[in-house]
Amino acid sequence: MLIIPVKEGENIDRALKRYKRKFVRTTVKNQLQERKQYTKPSVERRAQIQKAQYVQSLRDLEEV
Repeated sequence: MLIIPVKEGENIDRALKRYKRKFVRTTVKNQLQERKQYTKPSVERRAQIQKAQYVQSLRDLEEV
C-alpha cells in the first residue's frame, strides 16, 4: 500500500501526481500486469537472457 502524505495547503492534484509517480516507480504496476497473464518460466528466462544480451551489446558499443 502506497502512502502519500498530503501537506497542509497542498493542492490535491499535486498530491495525486506524486502518487502516480510513486506508483510507477515502485513496480506495483509491473506486478499487477504480470498477475493478469501467466507466463511460463522458460519464457521468462528467455526474455531475461535476451535483455542481458541487448544490454551487453549496448555496453560494447559504448566502449568502441
